[in-house]
Amino acid sequence: MTRTTPARPVSVEALFPELAPYRGRTTRLHPRPGRPGMRDSHVGGPMLWPDGEPWPLCREPHQPETEGYVPDDIRSARASGAWPRSRPWPVAGTPGEDGPVPFVGLAQFFRRDVPGLVAGPDGADLVQLFRCPFTHGRHLERRYRLRWRRAVETERAERFLAAPPEVPLLRWEHELPEPCVLHPEEVDTYPWAEDDTLPAPLIAAIDAWDDAQSAEHGSDAPSYQFDLSIPPGWRVGGFPSWASTGPMDIDCETCAAPMRLLLTAGGDEMDAGSHSWAPLEDRDPSLQGKASILGGPSVVNPTRLRFGRDRDLHVFTCPADPGHPPQWVLS
Repeated sequence: MTRTTPARPVSVEALFPELAPYRGRTTRLHPRPGRPGMRDSHVGGPMLWPDGEPWPLCREPHQPETEGYVPDDIRSARASGAWPRSRPWPVAGTPGEDGPVPFVGLAQFFRRDVPGLVAGPDGADLVQLFRCPFTHGRHLERRYRLRWRRAVETERAERFLAAPPEVPLLRWEHELPEPCVLHPEEVDTYPWAEDDTLPAPLIAAIDAWDDAQSAEHGSDAPSYQFDLSIPPGWRVGGFPSWASTGPMDIDCETCAAPMRLLLTAGGDEMDAGSHSWAPLEDRDPSLQGKASILGGPSVVNPTRLRFGRDRDLHVFTCPADPGHPPQWVLS
């Protein structure tokens, strides 16, 4: 099934013609629980990984834990609509606390499936995203990894990994992604309006319009940031949202070139402020607003993943050389 973003509550360029030169495109991925295969673009499904190729491992020290969840317990609980019970860590401590830990495969995207996905190093057209399941250091930092591939060459492998290695316990239930199929859809997008992301007079006009809408319509008023600029959820390309941190300059640590947004992994596909982006196919046409949204968790948080304190994970790459190390920003 396709997913169709409703028309915006108002035409943003009719309100602010000065925004036309800043219009961009982003591909909303619309993940929904399903059974993706290893040759599909997906979140949480099986990776296209040649058998015999080492699975990525995190070799840094990890924070010790006291309890956690068995991956199979999480899967069983989700299937029954229940919550998994936690278990104590083994007496020896956190699995992998003193040794390597296998990364969790979060997602993979083929350029053939996802409009707007840029090429990787040497023309790579398949990107795979991983996260260490444990935290690091006193600030509980996370570690991510990208793996770029050429899809045609990878698909020629004689055998593929049937099941990746897993840690016996995960600290949180939301460390395990739910397998999701994708429904890519390109939509218009506009920059976050704060600091110097747009000309100061234009930001002032946007802020004034937001204030007037709020005064007239209260909590149901449309706003630029929530309804007109950047859609929530998983998406490729476009502009980063800066709700938690404020705008940041992200430059390549290797060559100092300004980096571009490769993809955004979102914890939720919508929240109380961004429900206007919910696709038409996930709505009851006889109802209005938030009350019209169908599907519960499978629509609001289909992947079951969380990033930081319900923030977006922005993955930036270097346009001058995609082989330079990416940067990860929670915002």
